[in-house]
Amino acid sequence: MIWSVVSVALLLFLSMLSSLASAASEDPLAKAPAPVSVVFINPGYADEPFWVGYIDYMRDAADDLGIQLRVLDGERDQLKVLQHARDVLQAQEQPTYLVFVNEHYAGPEILRLFADSQIKLFALHSTLTPDQQAIAGGSREKYSNWIGSLVPNDEDAGYLMAKALIALAPAGSGEMVAFSGIKQTPSATLREAGLHRALAEHPYIRLRQLLYGEWSNQRAYEQAQVLLARYPDVGLVWAANDEMAFGVMRAAEEQGRHLRYSALNNSAQVLRARIDERVSALVSGHFILGGCAMVMLHDHAAGVDFADRGGKDQQANLFRMLNKQDALILLRRINKHDAGLDFRRFSTALNPERQGYDCSIDGLLR
Repeated sequence: MIWSVVSVALLLFLSMLSSLASAASEDPLAKAPAPVSVVFINPGYADEPFWVGYIDYMRDAADDLGIQLRVLDGERDQLKVLQHARDVLQAQEQPTYLVFVNEHYAGPEILRLFADSQIKLFALHSTLTPDQQAIAGGSREKYSNWIGSLVPNDEDAGYLMAKALIALAPAGSGEMVAFSGIKQTPSATLREAGLHRALAEHPYIRLRQLLYGEWSNQRAYEQAQVLLARYPDVGLVWAANDEMAFGVMRAAEEQGRHLRYSALNNSAQVLRARIDERVSALVSGHFILGGCAMVMLHDHAAGVDFADRGGKDQQANLFRMLNKQDALILLRRINKHDAGLDFRRFSTALNPERQGYDCSIDGLLR
């Protein structure tokens, strides 16, 4: 009798242990995967207006999607960018994804460093050039952990700015000077290509000179002091970003010149300049590109490969001309946290009816 009672108790105890083990195995928290983590190597300065705004939207998207995002600032120093890459590679806790920019054409070296790593690589804003890919291969080729890229339509941006400026020139004539960014940067090269496409359509516009202002207000100012004095009939200034446009504007004002300017960015300063018409042609929209990349990586980690929804290497057609009303609306929203964009709505993993990615700033302009 005693043994019978003991046996029943033992059976009940074992049954209870089995139930607890089964419950634990069914508990979603017990088998939840580690959070998706991303390191972004910012090629610019920590306080550079362009990258500050860009990264703000990356953080907003990461918050929306539950991604852990860490940003390392390269301070416009290629050696520092590469050292950041080595530090990530050697760190005890490694991210799921490393996001890099092919600034100064550093992409192939980053790929080489991570060739044997489990970290997945993603090129953002500018990817390897065709010449570089002829040697290093494209994404998911020689370097299988390089899973893809997302770039803006930079060539279109250069074209749109040039076309808008040319429309302001006197009929049948006009002289222009141009200020591009850093020469070893795909974004600068593509925007220049857009400029030259527009000029080819309007051969009566004479491009007197193109200089590399290196995205810098001060550098463009110093160049413009000499350049504008050299070309007294220039009336149009094509600038590949807002900082260079403001540098040229400062030099022109000192010389008593009244010129028409293009610019590209979304800083409060340039939006105000568009509103008061000191800038005649403003292109923007690219500042949410990093947020769009967070969406694609979120989906990839969830098992929904962006390669099946638009390709492994995608171009986001984000750039658009901003009129005065657009600039006014954007100015009211741009400095607000999570300014009207829920990046979850762009996810194909969270919205299976979506067949691709169509991130845009339309929601900010309503």
